[in-house]
Amino acid sequence: MSGRAVITGIGVLAPTGASAAGHFSAVAAGTGALGRISSFDPSGYPATLAGEVTEFDPEQVPGRLRVQTDRWTWMGFAAAEQALADAALDLSELDPYSASVVLASSSGGNVFGQRELQRLWSHPERTVGAYQSIAWFYAATVGQLSIRHQAKGPSNVLVSESAGGLDSLAHAARLVRRGVPVVLAGGLEAPLSPYALSCQLRSGRLSTRDDPDRAYLPFDTDAAGYVPGEGGAVLVVEDLDHARARGAPLIYGEVRGWAATHDGTPSGPGRGGSPEQYARSMRLALDRAGRPPEAVDAVVPDALGVPECDRAEAAAIRSVFGSRDVPVTSQKSLTGRLYQGGAALDAATALLAMRERTLPACAGVREPAEGCDLNFVPATTRAELDTVLLGARGFDGYNSALVLCGHDGATTENGGGR
Repeated sequence: MSGRAVITGIGVLAPTGASAAGHFSAVAAGTGALGRISSFDPSGYPATLAGEVTEFDPEQVPGRLRVQTDRWTWMGFAAAEQALADAALDLSELDPYSASVVLASSSGGNVFGQRELQRLWSHPERTVGAYQSIAWFYAATVGQLSIRHQAKGPSNVLVSESAGGLDSLAHAARLVRRGVPVVLAGGLEAPLSPYALSCQLRSGRLSTRDDPDRAYLPFDTDAAGYVPGEGGAVLVVEDLDHARARGAPLIYGEVRGWAATHDGTPSGPGRGGSPEQYARSMRLALDRAGRPPEAVDAVVPDALGVPECDRAEAAAIRSVFGSRDVPVTSQKSLTGRLYQGGAALDAATALLAMRERTLPACAGVREPAEGCDLNFVPATTRAELDTVLLGARGFDGYNSALVLCGHDGATTENGGGR
């Protein structure tokens, strides 16, 4: 085995589309998917907007699993099936111990938990269903996917709020270096239920605007918080030699470098986090990838939409790139902030952009705020992308960075590739 981690399959379930192609088409066109929450009545809450996955059909999940698991896990099943089909990979044909599942999760099965909490407190018997401990648990999707696909290699759950999607891919690459041929990585979330929304509102960072076009504007003078969303992405991370040996039809790119740091101070209102620690994670990732800042073709930022956090992120990016106006693009104002699923979706979008030689416009930035003077991509454009730096930050000080590169001669013996 080469120990080189390449991506051979992508599965996407997002507000912008229930497939990788559908999602990328939407973000390239700048088509927003934010709207009033429809899964429950949000009128009693200050935040009423979200990015919902509307094209997903739960009927594609077997009935027994629908009863035992949450919508979050259902979407994980669907995204994993997409990714494996895209990679032309049947895990049942592999040694079970040669495949792993490594996903990120913030809070587990919120929709299932909402129903059981209501049952607990509104019925005389004061009980919850037998599957509560299975469906609500933050590791449920990893466990269910590993069982469904008999993936018995070392499996993990990464919990670092919105930074986890990148941490998942980083850990998948580490497993490949340690000899695991195939890893399902990424993350999804389904954080749209009354009690979950109440928890999110406690941070004070959610946008309370009811106009989808003005609600989530990262780095903008009119930024006022973020809009939550559901969905994310699952990616097939594979050893390069394994991919070539089985004749994988396509290699999207390679995970070349990664790093994670921590601010060491609490998050809270008025605190934007440490630009120094965030910049340090980016520099470490680039150094480990063997790529200088000058080689980076685009940066995909965390794009929280909270003014003090946006300023800190912009300062970190300027610190790494100096006077160079590296192109910066984010599509979170189209999808909402998907927590752990957001960074995984960013990685999928970056890989698709490399494949399609198309750099999507940076959405939501109309007039950059003071301190946020970055080179935001103004319109979707044709571009040769070989090195993309992704950044993500998690509540309470998590910072992660990941470098994706086009694989040298990213073709297998059966063709395909970039």
